[in-house]
Amino acid sequence: MENMESLNKNVNGDFYKVPFLKFDIKKLRGDLEKILEKKNFSTLGIKSFGAIPLNQIPGDRSSIEGHNVRGTYWTIPDESGKEAKRDQAIDESKYTELLPEFKGTYFEEIFSTLKNHFKLGRIRILLKEPRSTLSWHRDPEPRLHIPIITNKGCRMVIEEVSKHMPADGSVTITNNTKYHNFFNGGEQNRIHLVACVLENPFN
Repeated sequence: MENMESLNKNVNGDFYKVPFLKFDIKKLRGDLEKILEKKNFSTLGIKSFGAIPLNQIPGDRSSIEGHNVRGTYWTIPDESGKEAKRDQAIDESKYTELLPEFKGTYFEEIFSTLKNHFKLGRIRILLKEPRSTLSWHRDPEPRLHIPIITNKGCRMVIEEVSKHMPADGSVTITNNTKYHNFFNGGEQNRIHLVACVLENPFN
C-alpha cells in the first residue's frame, strides 16, 4: 500500500499530486449538496471564509466549535516584516472521529481511504467566496486538498509559485509550512475538502 513513506521519496516542489488516489467528483458534489441542506459554513466572523468540520476529538463536540475550526498560523501583518502568531494551537492528532452527519455519505469513504494512507488531523470542507483571498501566512503542517467546486480564477500561491488545482477527484498535498495564500478570482464559491497532514513529506 502506498503511504507517506513512499511520498517522502517522490515529492518535488511544494505541490504534490498524489498519484495513487482519485475520487468520484460527481458523488462528492452530490453528497456535498446533501450536507449543505443540513449544515451551514462556520465563518468565525471572518469575511469570505467558511468551514464545515468533518471530524472531531472523540465524543468532544466542543473540538469543532469556535477557534478550533481555524487553528494557529503565522502571518506578516505590515511593512515591518515582523512575523505574528494568530489564534490557538490545536492537537491535530486527537481528531480521529468522523462526525455522525457524514456517516453513510461518500465523505465517509474518503475519510476512511485517506486515513489508511496518511496520518491526518482535522479534515474540513473549506469555503472561499468569490473575488476574495486569504492572508499571507504559514501553517504548522502541510495540507491535503481535494477540490470539489472551483474555477480557473482559483489559485494557491506558495512563495513565488502559483497553481490551480482542478476539481477532477485528484488529491494534492501542499507545503503550507511555507508562506502562502489562496485566492478565488472567479464569480462562484470555491469549496475544497482540506486535511491537515501530520507527517511532512516536504522535509
